[in-house]
Amino acid sequence: MVSKRCLVAVLLFFSAVLLPYGGTHAAGDDEFVGGETCAGCHEAEHNRWKGSHHDLAMLPASPASVLGDFDNAEFDHYGVTSRFFRDGERFVVRTDGSDGRLQEFEVSYTFGAFPLQQYLVELPGGRLQALTVAWDSRPAEDGGQRWFHLYPDEQIPYDDVLHWTQPSQNWNSRCAECHSTALRKNYDAQTRSFDSSWAEVNVACEACHGPGSDHLSWARRDAGWEQFEEGFGLRVRLDERRGVHWRFDADASIARRSAARDSAREIETCARCHARRSPISEGFRHGEPLLDHYLPALLSEGLYYPDGQIDDEVYVYGSFMQSRMQAAGVTCSDCHDPHSLELRAPGNGVCLQCHRATDYDVPRHHFHEPGSSGASCAECHMPTRTYMVVDPRHDHSMRIPRPDLSVEIGTPNACTMCHVDRSDRWAADQVSEWYGDPEPGYQDYAKTLHAARRGEASGEELAALVRDTEAPAIARATAMATIGPYLGSRNVDALEFGLADADAAVRAAALGALEAIPPQLRVQFAFPLLRDPVRAVRIEAARVLATIPVGDLPAEQRRALEAAEREYIAAQLANAERPEAQTNLGNFYAAKGERRPAIEAYRSAMELAPYYLPAYINLADFYRRVGLESDALELLQQAVEQNPGNASAHHALGLSLVRLQRYDAALAELARAAELAPDDAVIVYVYAVALNSMGQPRNAIAVLQQALARHPRNREILGALVSFSRDSGDIAGAQRYAEQLRALGP
Repeated sequence: MVSKRCLVAVLLFFSAVLLPYGGTHAAGDDEFVGGETCAGCHEAEHNRWKGSHHDLAMLPASPASVLGDFDNAEFDHYGVTSRFFRDGERFVVRTDGSDGRLQEFEVSYTFGAFPLQQYLVELPGGRLQALTVAWDSRPAEDGGQRWFHLYPDEQIPYDDVLHWTQPSQNWNSRCAECHSTALRKNYDAQTRSFDSSWAEVNVACEACHGPGSDHLSWARRDAGWEQFEEGFGLRVRLDERRGVHWRFDADASIARRSAARDSAREIETCARCHARRSPISEGFRHGEPLLDHYLPALLSEGLYYPDGQIDDEVYVYGSFMQSRMQAAGVTCSDCHDPHSLELRAPGNGVCLQCHRATDYDVPRHHFHEPGSSGASCAECHMPTRTYMVVDPRHDHSMRIPRPDLSVEIGTPNACTMCHVDRSDRWAADQVSEWYGDPEPGYQDYAKTLHAARRGEASGEELAALVRDTEAPAIARATAMATIGPYLGSRNVDALEFGLADADAAVRAAALGALEAIPPQLRVQFAFPLLRDPVRAVRIEAARVLATIPVGDLPAEQRRALEAAEREYIAAQLANAERPEAQTNLGNFYAAKGERRPAIEAYRSAMELAPYYLPAYINLADFYRRVGLESDALELLQQAVEQNPGNASAHHALGLSLVRLQRYDAALAELARAAELAPDDAVIVYVYAVALNSMGQPRNAIAVLQQALARHPRNREILGALVSFSRDSGDIAGAQRYAEQLRALGP
């Protein structure tokens, strides 16, 4: 299940003028014509699509589309009893509204079909909201045919961030683009309302193939059809598999592609929705690069485990881009029929298209009873995690199970996901007995990213991963994004390497790392990327150069910077209803020293989502920088009231109290932060420093020793232990910690 507090901090989807199903909707130079028009020539594809998850992604509520029990069924969740019933042709739910009182709401649309179905309710301001009580549409014998809550173990009152009336459950902003065709969100920032539109209510032909009017003109030989002859009038040709096959060379166990794949059109078409990503443009245009319109998530903590296995709900793309299959040229439709969405072959058959059965579908490979789950390729190489309570999803990184890494750094492994009564050590020993020393696999970066998350990375190891062009680009970009604090003379070349990388995500991450270097070098490195061919890179260059005074630049550089800055601002305004985007704008204007727009943007974020902590902390930091520490203190006190269990809020408040020389109160806040986040090395380190400064060196050393047990390679903790031990007269202890520090290298 998606973590409660993680969900609200992520920008996911943007959206949809409620036109009739199958209507025509202008978008650019050509128009959407509707799937029924396509079916006239593409009947077989249309028939496979009918009834698919795309077809059923969203539909008007009707007896044909609603699967849930609306025969006066009741469901209780922490004392709130929701009732589902019919009123003539209307489907109605009586549940708690935005004020906590029970009210009746008409269901306007169904959302999805299997293994669960959600329901959308219209609220004022053009908002469609997704109920968090959903219908389990699995068969009864599998535990389905029941109402259930998406957060079963949490009480979700009306003012909670995850209540169905809150922005986190808003269809227009979070869900719409990927459940319908040709969405336009149409958000009005002045009225804070939506007038969202679509071409088709569900995911139909043109959602993937793009607007069809030019293709229709070509097919009908309408006047001027000749101009569409090249490409048949389609914005994007999904033809990468045409004329291509996978063949086995003599004595080879794995097939190879008959011709190398030279584009990512199909993968990026699917990734537009099957990725955890943030939109960075107002209007998507089919056929343009993914990173012109979206910024996919990296292998970040909370989303992925350090070895790249899925943790939170990340929607396939980030996993698949880690896989050896993707690197070998596999596309989505090699395994899935793009219209029915079904696998191209049942069971292991889909893998045996390319992996010789006599080598892989045999006990000497999998060491399990044929036909058992242990003999299933997907169970071992694509283990599932369950989201939304009932929806298991396969990890598409297709990796070698590594229980030895589970023992070493705590990552999951397929073996003990199945053998739940066994230990990781048992699994590691069993794998070693069967296969010998564990193969590192294609995803050989777990230890490097694990150390980086713990603040214990080696700058050389991170730089080596950045330079390793055989490694998945998403892992290299993740290393690039974390290398900033570790940059030095021995690895600074990784910056230049990353900035010149062929992969746009690596280039964008390298730009972010520039924040760790002096401004004059930042200008030297970043300015060329203001004219990068990919929007995601250009706007990141604008962000990291925001502190550079425009008036000091030559005219050509100034024009390039101003153009990229406009793109950056437009990217945030495309998500103006989200507190994350408003906070990004606040940070941007603050970096440029523009006080009024910065404060307005931060305040907008807090008004949109009073719980959104980064807006409070960043505005407080801006107040500090402009000499308004008392205002910063007041703001951070509000932040703690809104987020009493958040360590970062208490930590920021403690630092503000230190600056105001209110040391006793500061120490209490820093102590609370360390109590809430004992695994956060920075928070615990700062608390220990505060204890030492307040004349409590023994307590400071005790706190650091506990932290060192969790973070044995943390240089700051070891350095503080050296200093505090020496100052307290424990020379032997200081020498011991100094030796540990020296062993970590320069």
